[in-house]
Amino acid sequence: MSETLKTVNQNIMPLNTKRNAKGNLEISGCDTVDLVEKYGTPLYVMDEVTLRAIAREYKDAFKNYKKVNMMFASKALMTGQIAKILHSEGFGFDVVSGGEIYTVNKAGVNMEMTTFNGNNKTTDELLLALELGVGRVSVDNFLELSLLNEVAKSFDKVQKVLLRITPGIECHTHEYIQTGQTDSKFGFDMTQIDEAVELILKEFTNLEIMGLHAHIGSQIFETQVYYDEIGVLMKELKRINDKFDLNLNEMNVGGGLGITYTEADCPPSVYTIAETILKSIEDHAEMYGMEEPVLYIEPGRSMVGTAGVTLYTVGSSKQVPGGRKYIAVDGGMADNPRPSMYGAKYEAVIANGKEEENLKKVTVAGRFCESGDILIKDIELNSPVAGDILCVFNTGAYGYSMSSNYNRVLKPEMILVNNSQSDIIVKRETYEQLVQNDCLL
Repeated sequence: MSETLKTVNQNIMPLNTKRNAKGNLEISGCDTVDLVEKYGTPLYVMDEVTLRAIAREYKDAFKNYKKVNMMFASKALMTGQIAKILHSEGFGFDVVSGGEIYTVNKAGVNMEMTTFNGNNKTTDELLLALELGVGRVSVDNFLELSLLNEVAKSFDKVQKVLLRITPGIECHTHEYIQTGQTDSKFGFDMTQIDEAVELILKEFTNLEIMGLHAHIGSQIFETQVYYDEIGVLMKELKRINDKFDLNLNEMNVGGGLGITYTEADCPPSVYTIAETILKSIEDHAEMYGMEEPVLYIEPGRSMVGTAGVTLYTVGSSKQVPGGRKYIAVDGGMADNPRPSMYGAKYEAVIANGKEEENLKKVTVAGRFCESGDILIKDIELNSPVAGDILCVFNTGAYGYSMSSNYNRVLKPEMILVNNSQSDIIVKRETYEQLVQNDCLL
């Protein structure tokens, strides 16, 4: 199956992306030039067809495993409408802040289908989580065990928890997005698990441990790391159950599946990952003589990355004598910090049609006051000039969610396109909103 079925995360462009009769780039029947005329730039564009397609691919890939919970990793992109769409596709949510908890709740999400994760949750966030009925809290450290127990006691309830552990598995991705190696800020070290379990059983009686949680990284192209991670988790579940006479049966393996940002990227399909995960569960259940556990999986980037593009307007340009040709756009590191943070690479095209194709190698610079504000180095574009529309692909994940007001620039609008229709799902920020929390003395 995995050899023949391609999934959305392996595409560079959203589904139904093409050049129309005018030569303009079109997504789900919406002409990108018309979108810019209507909404302005920079503009985040999310394609609902692509978003729902990847959600259904995940559900289909795991359909034969009846004990699976699909949880969208909200940090990749969280707005009320995105939450509403994914919840309608049967997804729960991995949330990592009070803001994400509040957003999914306002979107009408069944809060039992949420897991609260993070390495330094505040007391206020834990209070909000329990008040709104978050299903699981993935506990990250000893301080949190104590805090959460006190919060649960104040609500006179027993909160179900998972222990997040560091499984000692390193994947070949950027060091900033590795999370499963032993030297990590996240989770209990393997040597601390028994102490944490004992505290829950003997002292923190307003907590109920359900299982284990691990996450090994992001933008992963390997499959063996998932097989190995599950082996570690299931071995620990078996050991804990035997030692403490428990019946823990929940296992959250995180997410991390990569996407195709450029032609050089070759991520596995959702079906390939599913086969690997389910084969590992089957093998290790047989190896350890245990029941197959309830599985939680938390895709984020692979859910929303390909569905999103960002549209910019080209402005000034500069030819360095004997060097690069720079073109500047009206956005940059404040609406997409990934290239500046860790050298992320993207593909892009001039969205407006031109009579002739005349490719020029240029470097796309942002408008912000940093030399490092470069979106794309050395890309061939069709004769870019001031006023052209640049479409950067695969920006659905970690663009909007990591955006800022650097240089006091307004955050862009986000729209949803589907069936030749476009709708605003995040309004463009205004100057009045920008200063509304300023206090003048």
